[in-house]
Amino acid sequence: MRPEKILYVDDEAMALKYFERLVTPMAPVLTALSVEEGKEILRTRGNEIAVLVSDQRMPGAHGNELLRYARDNHPAMVRMLTTAYSELGEAIEAINSGEIYRYITKPWDLESLRADLKNALELANLRSERDGLLREKMLVQQQQLLASRVTELAIASAGFVQADYSRVLHTYLQSVLATGCAAPAIDWSQLDHADLMQAEAQRAIAVGQLLASNRDRFGAPGSFAEALTVLAKALPGQTRREGDTLLITDRAAVNGLLQGATATAVTADQAAWLAWLYWLGTPVKLRAVEGGHEVRETEHSTTPLAADWLADCIEQLGREAIAP
Repeated sequence: MRPEKILYVDDEAMALKYFERLVTPMAPVLTALSVEEGKEILRTRGNEIAVLVSDQRMPGAHGNELLRYARDNHPAMVRMLTTAYSELGEAIEAINSGEIYRYITKPWDLESLRADLKNALELANLRSERDGLLREKMLVQQQQLLASRVTELAIASAGFVQADYSRVLHTYLQSVLATGCAAPAIDWSQLDHADLMQAEAQRAIAVGQLLASNRDRFGAPGSFAEALTVLAKALPGQTRREGDTLLITDRAAVNGLLQGATATAVTADQAAWLAWLYWLGTPVKLRAVEGGHEVRETEHSTTPLAADWLADCIEQLGREAIAP
C-alpha cells in the first residue's frame, strides 16, 4: 500500500481545522495536538502517511523532536516544519541535521503552502516507487542466494557424503518446505558481491565437512526409535520427546542451512538434521502438530524422482520465501 496521507501536528485546534479544510482536497489529512499524540499516530498508522508537517513551538516537546523520531523510524516519509519567522534558526538547524525536507513560515501563504505540499507528495511517491524497486531487487537477490544454497547442498552432498544423495536431499528439502523457510537476508552495507561469493563458498565447504563429520559421530544405525534418540542428542534444546515420538520444536534445526545469515559460520546443529537423514538412510517426513513437527518414518518409494526434482524444489522454496 502506497502512503498517501498528510499528518499535521499543532497544539492549536483552530490551526488543525484550518489546515485540514485547506489541504483535504489534495490528500487525506490526519491531525494531532501534541508531539506524543503525533508519535502514537506514527507508531500505529505510519505506513499510511506520506508527508508529516509539524509546528515547532508546542507544550512539552518541540516539533523537531517529532521530526527526528519520524526520520529514525520512517525515513521515506517527507518531513516539513512550520514555524514563525522568529524561530528561523531552529528551522535551519532542523534542515541541516536532516530532519526535514523544508520549512513553511507562519503565517502561511496559501498558494506557497499548496505548492510545497504538492511537491512533498510527489517526492513521497518517488521515494515509495524507489523503495518498491529496491525491495523487488533485494528479493530477487535473496531468492537467487536461496537457490544457490540448495545447489551447493547438492554439490556438498555428492562430494562429501559419497552416496546417492538425491532421495535424501529431496526428503530434506521437503522437510524445509513443511516447516517454512525465509530467504536469507543480505547485508550489503557489510558485503560487496565478491565478499558474498567468498562467504558462500566457505559456507558450502563447511557444510560438506559438517555432513561428513556428523555422520561419523552417529554410530551404527539401529531401530527407528534408537535413531530418534540419536537425533535428539544431535539437536539439544531443539527437540522434545513425547513417548515414542520426537518433535522438532525449533524450525531453525531444519532450515538453518538455507536461511542462515550471510557471512556467519555454519554450526553443527544446523547441519545435524541433513546429516542424520543421510545416516538414517530411510525416508522420513515431518508432520505439523501442536508445539512443533513430528518426525515420522515412511515407506521406501521405488518410483524414480523426476528429472527436474531439484528445480521443482528450488521453485517451491522461492515461492514460499516471498509469501506474506
